[in-house]
Amino acid sequence: MRIAFDAKRLYNNFTGLGNHSRTTIDILREFYPETECLLFTPHIKESAVTSSYLDRDGCRTIMPHGVVRGGLWRTFFMSSDIRKEKPDIFHGLSNELPTGLDIPSAVTIHDVAFRTFKDMYHWNDRITYDLKWKHACRWADMIIAISESTRKDIISFYDADPDKVCTVYQPVNRLFYSDGGEKRPDFLTEDFPYMLYVGSINSRKNLMGIVKAMELLPSDLRIPLIAIGDGRRYKQEVLEYVSSRNLERSIILPGQKVDMQELKYLYSHARLFVYPSFYEGFGLPVVEAMLCRCPVITSNVSSLPEAAGPHSLTVNPGSIEEISDCMARVLADGELRSGMADRSHEYAMNRFHPRKLAGDLMDIYKKMR
Repeated sequence: MRIAFDAKRLYNNFTGLGNHSRTTIDILREFYPETECLLFTPHIKESAVTSSYLDRDGCRTIMPHGVVRGGLWRTFFMSSDIRKEKPDIFHGLSNELPTGLDIPSAVTIHDVAFRTFKDMYHWNDRITYDLKWKHACRWADMIIAISESTRKDIISFYDADPDKVCTVYQPVNRLFYSDGGEKRPDFLTEDFPYMLYVGSINSRKNLMGIVKAMELLPSDLRIPLIAIGDGRRYKQEVLEYVSSRNLERSIILPGQKVDMQELKYLYSHARLFVYPSFYEGFGLPVVEAMLCRCPVITSNVSSLPEAAGPHSLTVNPGSIEEISDCMARVLADGELRSGMADRSHEYAMNRFHPRKLAGDLMDIYKKMR
């Protein structure tokens, strides 16, 4: 099967949407090596991550060659170049479809956060995203949601036909499914017990809620929190609060990026992963943590109970007391932590294994032909 992909995020984004695009191509090539992947992108940010796809077996990268380039080509003229390659189907990996497609098409919708957390988005970005999501949902033959929660949001917000909206969970980087491959980050100069948070530092992710919950912990359980992620205004608010409460020794924000090997180390050695987000399209860090046998506390809303499964603890993200109580419970009970870690790992390996997710995706492609 020849599949054309919108690979803009694959080649130009090194976090969420880019990681999803790369792992999708990776699992398809691993479990369905007969699949030919045509990667369409308006430009490429050169890096060790992206360069491997330029000469990968079964992949071919296609860029604009005419006068029209960039986003204009991707939206309005990419279809013409797709047509020349005669693929069986087209898959928009990041919420969008180009205009003028005349072959079966699928689009992956990751979330509708701009509809549910409007204060986090500029008004013109909300309008632009809404138009793109509407176009994609109207013209796609199949809409792929990355969780059942996101599927329900798509049907609700865009009046999409439920029969053409299906769920394929987001694949995780292959590194997390095997033992080893971890690397200790430079900023960890000594061993000590810690809790972990991984994600963008914004109001939706609720890092402030974790910090305030830590203040309620008994002193003998108040181990440091390492927070991996970046942010702007909200991050500054968290830092100012930490300073005003003299919590600098308890909250560690390294201020540097970590690669996947370093991230795996942090998950694998953390005593607890805390992620009380108010909304997620899927909740990838939760699954990464479980695959590293790290006990998880997360929210009881949106897609997070799906990601976390029955062996993690879920809380009301708006309740500081509830977050703190669960943290104290897990930190104080080594047997509970061990049981959560082992059972959650088994759950994640079964439900989110790349072979299963690749098969789910291929089943959709075959139905579209």
